[in-house]
Amino acid sequence: MPRSGGTEAVVPRRGPVARLGRATRTAPGRLRLAGVLLAALALAFGALTAVQLNSRAAAAQRVFGSSQPLSQAAADINRSLADADATAASGFLLAGAEPRAVRQRYEQDLATASRLISEAATRTSASPDLGELLSALNQKVPVYAGLVESARANNRQGYPLGGAYQRYASEQMRTELLPAAARLSAAQNEVLARDLADARATPWAGYALGLVALLALAWVQLALFRRTNRVFNIGLLAATASVLAAVLWLTVSATAADSALGRGEREGAAPLRALNAARVDVLTARLAENLHYVSRGSSATYAKLWSATTDHLYTGDPQRGDATGTLALAQSLAPPEARSTVDQALSDYRQWSDRHAAATALENQGDYQAALDATVTAKEADAPKTADAAFGSADQQLARAAVVEEGRFRDATLGVDGDLRTAAAGVAALGLVAAAAALVGLGRRLAEYR
Repeated sequence: MPRSGGTEAVVPRRGPVARLGRATRTAPGRLRLAGVLLAALALAFGALTAVQLNSRAAAAQRVFGSSQPLSQAAADINRSLADADATAASGFLLAGAEPRAVRQRYEQDLATASRLISEAATRTSASPDLGELLSALNQKVPVYAGLVESARANNRQGYPLGGAYQRYASEQMRTELLPAAARLSAAQNEVLARDLADARATPWAGYALGLVALLALAWVQLALFRRTNRVFNIGLLAATASVLAAVLWLTVSATAADSALGRGEREGAAPLRALNAARVDVLTARLAENLHYVSRGSSATYAKLWSATTDHLYTGDPQRGDATGTLALAQSLAPPEARSTVDQALSDYRQWSDRHAAATALENQGDYQAALDATVTAKEADAPKTADAAFGSADQQLARAAVVEEGRFRDATLGVDGDLRTAAAGVAALGLVAAAAALVGLGRRLAEYR
């Protein structure tokens, strides 16, 4: 190494870190670095926030366009199958006097269930477990229908074997089809809950980066003021205003989306789940009532099923505040627009329960035919006074409430995804504006050094 005067020559350090260190020793270098950092922060804030909002928009779109419709379709499959079973038992009891409307209702229930199963299968292909459930349902519905037809044919010819076929068909429905439909409904409800949680998630990363960008802008402006005694830098003020506007837009859009989706869950999805559970319990109670007479009271199985189902459906006294059960929950969660309808359904259910008790008393007195006529009859004059009429009225009121609650969910969630996407585009644009404004503002200070 060459030496001069006994000292070692100093070789300047090289590399990006060294160059950066030398650049920051001068005022222009520090200004350039500040401009780069501010622009990077503004761009990162806009990009990250846009990604987060678009992700939530996609989840909101799934909620409205996929998750909730599939959740309700699964509930409708469950309800349609339960209604088909209860209606088939009613038709069996009426035998040759079965009204065409009863037969049409049974056929429509099976057609609806089959259609919804097929539609759901095309939209849930990504989930093997759901696909297996739908495939099992698709295979077992025709088997059930065949058993019902065998029961119907034997019953019309007066063969006792018809009752055995009907009970076996119902057993298959209650032990295989309905449990599979219930699992399908539970799985779809979980998907809906996940999508709702994703759509309502708070974009904390966007807030954090926005705060960092605002603090950095404030610090740079304060440093410039101390060195130049100039109060305002138009470019940096514009950048600060852009970032602040983006944070406010983010806050408003995220809060509005959370509020809308929360309202949809509170006034639509949650009450609808409770209502669907109550509707299935109502149909199961009706099935138990019918099958008791199909078996001609020879077994206590269906009386026990009636008691267990009605206990699960509604117990207690609402005046004392101790009412429990699926119907009580549906009543407590119902939005104002559906409350009176659910109240009427509860009144109809109580009337049905009273008529059931009266029919049971007739049966206990040994008058089977009178008990059956008090439960279901083909005589138009007597039909309004039967347990079947009270059941039908309760079921219709619950169906009307379901329509209202579905509408409440759609009204609350419609357009949320579009609002979030608009906000994402707006925040990204404001991030670009902030970056450009910061560079322009500091560029003017740099020009003073030339």
